[in-house]
Amino acid sequence: MDDDLTSLSPKPSRDRPLAGMSVLLVEDSRYASEAIRLLCLKSGARIRRADCLASAHRHLSVYRPAVVVVDMGLPDGSGAELISELCGHAGGPVVLGLSGDRDAEQVALDAGADGFLAKPVDSLAAFQQIVLSAAAPEMRPMGPRPIARTEVFHDPAALAEDLLNAADLLKDAKESGEFEYLAHFLRGVALSSRDTELGAACDALAEGPGPALWRVEKLLRNRIAASA
Repeated sequence: MDDDLTSLSPKPSRDRPLAGMSVLLVEDSRYASEAIRLLCLKSGARIRRADCLASAHRHLSVYRPAVVVVDMGLPDGSGAELISELCGHAGGPVVLGLSGDRDAEQVALDAGADGFLAKPVDSLAAFQQIVLSAAAPEMRPMGPRPIARTEVFHDPAALAEDLLNAADLLKDAKESGEFEYLAHFLRGVALSSRDTELGAACDALAEGPGPALWRVEKLLRNRIAASA
C-alpha cells in the first residue's frame, strides 16, 4: 500500500495514538533503531529506516513520511543538514532530532526541528508524548488517553552488530587519526544500552585519543567477546 494513501490509513486511538503515521528513522545504530522500531509498532505507526544521509534522500524521493527522526551524527554528515533541508519546505513532515550528545538538542532546534529525542529512547510514554506534541492536531487521537508505562526490551543481536561495526570504525580511525564519528557512534550505543563505563570512555575519546583510545579499544574488545 502506498504510504500517501492516508484516507485508507488507520486512525489514531487511545491505545495506538500514532496509528496512521509513517515514520522515517535516520539512524546509523541498529540497536537504537530496533528500540524505536518497537516503540513505533506499539504506538501504531509504520516505520522505515535509513542509516545515512544518502539513504534518507533515497527514501524521501519515493515516499512522504509524516514524521522524520534524524540522528545528529551520521557517517556521511550532520543530521542538522537534513533537518534544515526538511524544515525549509512548507507542509513538510514533523522533524525530530535524536542524539545522546548533551549539546545536540539546541543544534537540532536551531536547524528547525520540531522536537528532540534524547538517547536512550526506551520509554513508550515519553516517545508518544514528544511525537504527538510536535504533530498537527488532526494527527492526534481525540480525548484523553492512558499513559503507557511500557519500556522496550532491546535486541542483543542488534547490539552485537553495532559493536562489530564500532570495531571496524576504530580500525579506520586509527589509520586516519579522525576519531570524532567513532566517539559519537559508540557513545550513542553506550547510552542506548545503558553502558556507563563505555560511555565515559567515549566522552574521553572525544577530547582526544591518548590513553582514552586504549581504554575504548579494551572495553570494546571485552563487550564483543561477551556478546559472542
